[in-house]
Amino acid sequence: MPATRHEVPAVLRPIVEVAGPGVPPLLALIEARLRRAAAPGDGPVDEVAERTVAAGGKRLRPLLAILVAGAPVDGAPRDAVVRAGVAVELIHTATLVHDDVLDAAPLRRGRPTAFHTHGRAAATVVGDRLLAAAFAEIARGGDPEPAAVLAEASRALARGELLQRADAWRADVDEARYLERCRLKTGALFAAAARLGALAGDRDPDAYARFAEALGVAFQLFDDVLDVVGPPEVTGKARGTDLLDGTMTLPFLLARAESAELAALDPTTIGPADAEGVCDRIAATGAIAATEDRARELVAAALAALPADDDVRRADALALVARGVVDRRL
Repeated sequence: MPATRHEVPAVLRPIVEVAGPGVPPLLALIEARLRRAAAPGDGPVDEVAERTVAAGGKRLRPLLAILVAGAPVDGAPRDAVVRAGVAVELIHTATLVHDDVLDAAPLRRGRPTAFHTHGRAAATVVGDRLLAAAFAEIARGGDPEPAAVLAEASRALARGELLQRADAWRADVDEARYLERCRLKTGALFAAAARLGALAGDRDPDAYARFAEALGVAFQLFDDVLDVVGPPEVTGKARGTDLLDGTMTLPFLLARAESAELAALDPTTIGPADAEGVCDRIAATGAIAATEDRARELVAAALAALPADDDVRRADALALVARGVVDRRL
């Protein structure tokens, strides 16, 4: 399949330049196939699904799969890594759509969500369509192992969502439980992308999966920091959205240990008019710095998990991914 023209997101360009000239064509192939997989027909659901997939995202998970797989040798890993990249991005997008339904979210990345524009039923169907398309895509390879990797990641995502729902508005959640939730909801799909890339490139999947899982959890911690301190014009959502959804994140949990006022606050009483003020009180403690320190520790652990004898180009590109997570560019 010929590569279509695809503009690599600006934040990924330094990584792609280090990774080599074979990466942009693979990203273009993934982008083209991603849209076709999401919208194989021309019905109303296809239209919404195509717009949802095209709405944004840095395609970080497909890039991870490509980087781990490495440069194609005689074209062998190309189809496998394209299937992997398409499948993980479809799963990722489906979970965002379903999250928006559960949270009744009006915006995602600063744009109206499928839920807001088309309603709960249509958005739910679109999310289901994308999940089905992911497994159809990975099944095309005829190998059961990648399908098993994707299925396990999907189960982890579901467990993480159930855990988050069980913990909603519970201020007694401890850090270990919070981190496990992050591992399930974010780390698992990062790990799946790396594992699928390793399988496509005939590399050790466990080492790269450990790297990606730790990186994914760090990514989530930094994302939770942005919910407290990030300006809406950057994050695409109002500050304190997690608090309003009942999602107890690490900055809030750590801040409660430092502030008697926050410790006495009942999370169920936080309304839209209060969220920004609560965020200011969290930021006034040391909770933001403490959360960032934990995230940096995870990034260091991720880099330490990489094979010591790894290809220099791959190691440098993956280190740039890790740097991008720390710098909040990814």
